[in-house]
Amino acid sequence: MQPAALTIESAVIIGGGIFGVSTAAHLARMGVSVTLLNDGPLGSGASGRSLAWLNSARRRLLPYHRLRLAGIDRYRCLADRHPGANWISFGGGLTWDAADESNEIAAVYRYERDLGYQSELLSGGEVVERIAGVNGDAVTAPGAILNANEGWVDLPSLIGLLAKELLSAGGRIVTDSGKAELIVSEGRATGARAADGREFTGDAVLLATGPSVPAMLASHGITIGDASPIALLVETRPVAHPLRAVLNTPRVAIRPTPNGAFFLDSAWSEEEVVVHEDGSFEARPETVTGLLDEARKVLNPIPELEVAGVHLGPKPIPGDGEPVFGELSALPGCHVAFSHSGATLGLIAGEMLAEEMGLSIRHPMLESFRPERFD
Repeated sequence: MQPAALTIESAVIIGGGIFGVSTAAHLARMGVSVTLLNDGPLGSGASGRSLAWLNSARRRLLPYHRLRLAGIDRYRCLADRHPGANWISFGGGLTWDAADESNEIAAVYRYERDLGYQSELLSGGEVVERIAGVNGDAVTAPGAILNANEGWVDLPSLIGLLAKELLSAGGRIVTDSGKAELIVSEGRATGARAADGREFTGDAVLLATGPSVPAMLASHGITIGDASPIALLVETRPVAHPLRAVLNTPRVAIRPTPNGAFFLDSAWSEEEVVVHEDGSFEARPETVTGLLDEARKVLNPIPELEVAGVHLGPKPIPGDGEPVFGELSALPGCHVAFSHSGATLGLIAGEMLAEEMGLSIRHPMLESFRPERFD
């Protein structure tokens, strides 16, 4: 059977994060001429400050769970093609809840098992035996869930790899182009205009500007629900430590990095970010220190953690928490990628969006995530 024929020759991608670069690379593989625009360097937005935990843990609606599983599968294939790479790891994910009435570990464990998701319920002592670098005494009485199929990826490294592939295929990348806007002609998206007035046209356009997506579409009378908070990610200096898994604990989430540092975030520290009247953000010193203290409590041996960087900015989350993918019925030719879980979904979403754009199809796995649900 012959593969489906391309229905477009060219595409314009607005946004140089994981969704934009992944879609661009997949389109280039199909033979589409691609131009990608970004307001700054590639990966300078939400992708550059992501915990980048590859997972489908906890409770999720089945279509979202299936999409995330497909996303993890693509990363497994990627890791096989790059043996020994230090920017991707499948050391597992470990999570436990607080020791109060909010603890849902037993119910979550059963939910994951019922879905066929790889899940083990471990005591603190068993955690010590199975996962290097974790303080078993910090695990609460109901236990911790080990999802051994999970991992993490360094998104800047992956974006660089995909960008290199795009350029090798003849694609064009325009960085530091300022805030771009859609070009609309006779009710159809036909390209993008950079801040300096340069215009780039294509048969299809992808808007993948993270938390800026809703505002960019609002100027065209299109509503996309937006619940994007201001996120805080603390980066430590490299430290010798055996932890290789991703930890999601009541007070801190921890992810190793390629150079031996840790990325730290949490829900409570996100809520403490100061948003000034001029729109700028600030992390209180005590919040940053608090994250370091919480990390020390769950790690064994206890590391000497020092701050290497504090990363602040909007974290893209649609209004209902579910991804937004696909072509806009109100603006033909314009496709959208707006979602949390950019790391987990980065490869699979780019693959499916490229097929939708290049072959003029509607992928059945994206039906639950169409933007029209906000009409």
